[in-house]
Amino acid sequence: MPTATARHILVPTEEQCLDLKKQIEGGADFAALAKEHSKCPSGRSGGDLGSFGPGQMVKEFDTVVFNEAVGEVHGPVKTQFGYHLLEVTSRS
Repeated sequence: MPTATARHILVPTEEQCLDLKKQIEGGADFAALAKEHSKCPSGRSGGDLGSFGPGQMVKEFDTVVFNEAVGEVHGPVKTQFGYHLLEVTSRS
């Protein structure tokens, strides 16, 4: 079974999500923005979600984490919780 590690930033609006993505693309630190803006408890640890397998996160996460490029910031990804920026940090 594949596993992945990822980090994310959860915010309430797509607009805020897009703004944070632009900041990251401009050189801002993902972890620092997660600590400042993320509405998820993982924000305290820079958005780190640790290691997980398929089916352990919501379907929208799985689609990105197990199919998109590693080391790039993806999103906005809309879930029942809000809008996420996702970065897949590793996958095996």
